[in-house]
Amino acid sequence: MGKLFVKKPISLLLAEASESEKGLKRTLGAGSLIALGIGAIIGAGLFVRTAAAAGQHAGPAVTISFIIAAIGCALAGLCYAEFASMIPIAGSAYTYSYATMGEFIAWIIGWDLVLEYALGAATVAIGWSQYLNKLLEKVFGPGFAIPYEWSHSPFEISDAGVHGIMNIPAVFILLLLSLLLIRGIEGSAIVNNIIVITKVAIVILLIILGWQFINPANHTPFTIPADAGSVTMHNGKVVNYADFWFHGIPGVLRGAGVVFFAFIGFDAVSTAAQETKNPKRNMPVGILASLAICTVLYILFSYVLTGIAPYQDFLKQGGEASVAYAIDTYMPGYQWLSTFVTVAILAGFSSVILVMLLGQTRVFYSMSNDGLVPKVFSNLHPKFRTPYRSQLLFFVFVSLFAAFVPDSVVGDMTSIGTLFAFVLVCLGVIVMRKTNPDLPRAFKTPAVPFIPILGAIFCLTMIVSLGIENWARLIVWLLIGFAIYFGYSVKNSKARKMNQK
Repeated sequence: MGKLFVKKPISLLLAEASESEKGLKRTLGAGSLIALGIGAIIGAGLFVRTAAAAGQHAGPAVTISFIIAAIGCALAGLCYAEFASMIPIAGSAYTYSYATMGEFIAWIIGWDLVLEYALGAATVAIGWSQYLNKLLEKVFGPGFAIPYEWSHSPFEISDAGVHGIMNIPAVFILLLLSLLLIRGIEGSAIVNNIIVITKVAIVILLIILGWQFINPANHTPFTIPADAGSVTMHNGKVVNYADFWFHGIPGVLRGAGVVFFAFIGFDAVSTAAQETKNPKRNMPVGILASLAICTVLYILFSYVLTGIAPYQDFLKQGGEASVAYAIDTYMPGYQWLSTFVTVAILAGFSSVILVMLLGQTRVFYSMSNDGLVPKVFSNLHPKFRTPYRSQLLFFVFVSLFAAFVPDSVVGDMTSIGTLFAFVLVCLGVIVMRKTNPDLPRAFKTPAVPFIPILGAIFCLTMIVSLGIENWARLIVWLLIGFAIYFGYSVKNSKARKMNQK
């Protein structure tokens, strides 16, 4: 049993993190890391989750929901920052868990991170496909839209009775971004920086222009009252605001659970530690600064959006179309802005996919170097020094989900993997302070163990709220992972072999 929890020596981790001609190329500075974090965070969450949380649970008080969710993420972010400054190596929560809680826990985290990064990329790629069609219809007319059967999975049927066959646009964007990542993270970071500047500029533009169209009546009352009645959504589902989680303070807390996942992505910054210049200084800056910037934008955006349109409208028009609908309906003379918002959504989704694909291959790069997955996942391109074979393999894996599975099936699985990783990182900080108190830390999580414990409790609470269906999927996924671990990893683990000598 003890071998299950064999730990990877800190000295070995630090040796791997040192500059090497055979290692990953260090090209990223603090600015690129901040842009990387913003690129991962601002996407579907800002443009879709805001409207969904406001319409169903929190109303205008969704701004408070964002603050609550941001506090939870900040607690985990402080723990991530300490680890990233102390162990500047690719692998994120997987690597941190290996050093603090042992190999078996590390494997569970590494396997769960596939849910966050790979399936997260698949989910966002499906959304990218849908918004591409919206843009084509808006700019060129309905006749230029991609046919339903070639932009939806076989499990989906249109109102006209057309069956989906394959989501080709989703596969296209995954291939394009995978090839970009194979070319090198430096070039990928430049493209990501351009995307981030574009979408943040449009978000700020919407905040500035939309502020003058805020109707104070839409912010009164600020939380949804229990006697607000009910609303029939665009899909026929009825939302009764008298229910416990759909009004008042409980609604705000449930709204925080919805928008929490809009913050997923800041931890992806830590997966690029081995490609970062001066990571002990730049990693904490990248993680915390990107989280802070996005929090401010989220609060301002949600305040303006719920001020422009009544929260009930977001249910009637549907989450995906809510932002464009609010502009077209309540901002006369600014219909052109809805087109730019669609472009921003496409750009936002693209950068999220880029960072998710990057994070996934870097986690498996570390796992491969440790012998827990085959060597193919750590083979580097002779010229670009990127894990190109891993990138291609994950392109195939992610594309299968994006092309043939609806986003409703894979979407929530991303959340469980992320929150589970957050919990173990928070607990890992406490363990590391006890087992390695003298290890140099360029950044220290304040108020240990209070902050880490609070972060773990917050994330565990969010996990419990995800429901039995997602827990069942998680159990199946873990069982598959256990089969691989006991069938392959235990025989090839480098840490186990070192421990036997």
